Amino acid sequence: MPHTILVHRPSDLTVAWAQRIVHQHDANAVVSNVNIVSVDIGTTTRVRVTVEHDSTAILSKRWFVKLPSLAWRARLITALPRLLHTEVRFYQEIAQSIPIFAPFCLAAYSRIGWGSTLVLTDITEFDGIPGFPCDTLTVDQAAAVIVQLGRFHAHFWNSANLPLTYPWLAGSVRRLEDALGTALAVPLMKQGLHLANKILPATLHNKALHYARHRSKAMRFLADAPPTLTHHDCHPGNLFWQQSQAGFLDWQLVRMGDGISDVAYFLATALLPETRRLHETELLEMYQQTLAENGVDLGSNDLMQRYRAHLVYPLEAMVVTLAVGGMMHLDSNLELIRRAAAAVEDLDAFSALPI
Repeated sequence: MPHTILVHRPSDLTVAWAQRIVHQHDANAVVSNVNIVSVDIGTTTRVRVTVEHDSTAILSKRWFVKLPSLAWRARLITALPRLLHTEVRFYQEIAQSIPIFAPFCLAAYSRIGWGSTLVLTDITEFDGIPGFPCDTLTVDQAAAVIVQLGRFHAHFWNSANLPLTYPWLAGSVRRLEDALGTALAVPLMKQGLHLANKILPATLHNKALHYARHRSKAMRFLADAPPTLTHHDCHPGNLFWQQSQAGFLDWQLVRMGDGISDVAYFLATALLPETRRLHETELLEMYQQTLAENGVDLGSNDLMQRYRAHLVYPLEAMVVTLAVGGMMHLDSNLELIRRAAAAVEDLDAFSALPI
């Protein structure tokens, strides 16, 4: 039964547990050993394991397991909006239909009040290279991601009815998440600005606090666009690479939204500011061209204006991550704040919001 794969801590990843998963793919295979390779605790607890089995099917022996975070602050901030639950549902119901690379799901189960367990094929099994949050991408790598995002967004463009099929994309859970974000925006922004004081330009402090106080109005403005499915957390640490192809990890924040928001988040965090300044316009044009090649004509849509406005979110996300603590390695967190702040300042992003 699906719930038998549910575990709560790395020590629960036993031979008997792995056997239940393998039997879902090969009824005759036998698991002989499970070895924990690494444990990383952030917004979730991420465990890499090797599983020895004798399956003759094409079945991975390197697994990547996601469990609720063992860090209490991260667990608190992610539990109420059910972020891991959302990712489980994504892999169960949508992942196979998206036109971009994502890991293969071996098993997934989530039940409110019980917990969530997600088991993926480790990307290293097929020579994939995982990204890290403070990776600095080249222009060619950035272009590869932009093309993937364009195809992804075009596939779900104007899918206003998608949440009717998949209610977990919207509904009460997303409203709760939005309410929590608005309620905590000012205290978390103040704390994050204090901790990042030497990195953030002084000129952005008052603007960031003003945005936090009017976050609800800003979010309504940013959501006023043709809806598509968005990743919503598109920084370098949530990417992987197979040769020159980009793939996407960590779908906890997947939702309906404005496609350009993913592009803004990505360019603000993945490129050094000087590289972004040189190639920003051509990468935005590449995104618009990819949409057009896949049947989406933006027409008179002011892409640059929307892009500018959406740059405030990666800055907020990274400052809030710093304020909460324990969700990302500190050096990476500070570097992404520096990059996002440079993008916000360069394009005067706060002025693009009607607040």
